[in-house]
Amino acid sequence: MSSSSDLQDRRLDALRAWTAFVEHGDRAEELVRPEILRSWRRSQPRVSPDVTQAPLTDESDAQAFWHESPLQQAVSRVESELRRTAEDGDLVLAVTDAQTRILWTYGGRVMRRKAESVNFVPAARWDDESVGTNALDLANRHDRPSMVFSAEHYAPIVHNWVCWAAPVHDPLTGAQLGVIDLSTTWDRTHPIGLATARVLARLIETAMPLSTMHPLASDADGPTGLVLRLLGNAEATLDGARLLLNRRQTEILAILALHNDGLSLDRLHALVYGDQPVTLSTLKAEVSHLRAALGGQLASRPYRLTLPVATDIDDVLDALRRGDVGGAIARYGGDLLPGTESPALVELGEYVAVAMREALLASPEPSAVIRYSELAPYDTEVLEVCLAALGARPHPAKPLLKGRLAVAGG
Repeated sequence: MSSSSDLQDRRLDALRAWTAFVEHGDRAEELVRPEILRSWRRSQPRVSPDVTQAPLTDESDAQAFWHESPLQQAVSRVESELRRTAEDGDLVLAVTDAQTRILWTYGGRVMRRKAESVNFVPAARWDDESVGTNALDLANRHDRPSMVFSAEHYAPIVHNWVCWAAPVHDPLTGAQLGVIDLSTTWDRTHPIGLATARVLARLIETAMPLSTMHPLASDADGPTGLVLRLLGNAEATLDGARLLLNRRQTEILAILALHNDGLSLDRLHALVYGDQPVTLSTLKAEVSHLRAALGGQLASRPYRLTLPVATDIDDVLDALRRGDVGGAIARYGGDLLPGTESPALVELGEYVAVAMREALLASPEPSAVIRYSELAPYDTEVLEVCLAALGARPHPAKPLLKGRLAVAGG
């Protein structure tokens, strides 16, 4: 966080620029960011510096629009996470439509009162031609995350605020639906404010029901829920769409998928990191990214997934329990997350690999052994056992098995 003196200096600079613009004409070209100056110029002919509240539109119309909007369904799915963010940071959060009309808000104790005093409430218009320069308008207007600090706001009623806003899009069509904004007092400015706005915008986007936004999408064929492929090349898909996760997030997701009853923060940390010197805050940040990617379908206290999950590990082990070696090898892609340092995943990976190998030794079906040899080319014992089981009788798999054995032996 910036030091108090740095923020004071920054606030004074913003106030000097605002004063130069409002009281002495347009003399702020080199004192503020270009997008702030352009917004001030739009605001000045229409908004008095003496404005005390944002104007309200028809509340029933705003409420009807909200209830019919995909934004409402998405926000309701992740509302607990949004509320927790507001309460933990004593922020006020707002979601708008594409015209910067507020549709939903939630605030911590202090900021909720401040927000109500200036009509930072549902049905209020917060475009810059209605209430002056602010982050909600800039994010909506330019379709990119925006921050407005203290006197960068045109209206003095929010000179004590800092606001961060990020646009929210329809994840299929890319259409801009509105923005989410986070606001607090200027003295609580934090470098991660804008990044948090981006994360929450993504959280809302991933929570949108496809059937609501695109009625035909609900009839599409394909897997639903979370599907994890962890053996060999890792991949995670949600309702058929691939998730872009880093390696650590994939490991955390795998562990959560394999513990249906949930895990405490300390237990999850131990299973993911073992004795590695990694802080709990780092784990919480990774979980937060995962929650956004999953559309909020990751609960806390304990941490657990709240959506249907299927993994290739379960498929392989279920097939082995049935004695279906061919079915197991068809689903076996190789080592579990090769190179992982997670103690839980290392142990599980060894268990699956040994179980697969022992099943092949006990029932060396030639086609299954050939498939296995592609994944474990130097395991000569499985090849030898299979050839011994075939004995002298002819079999089309023999040349392939012998070829594999020669290569492995060489």
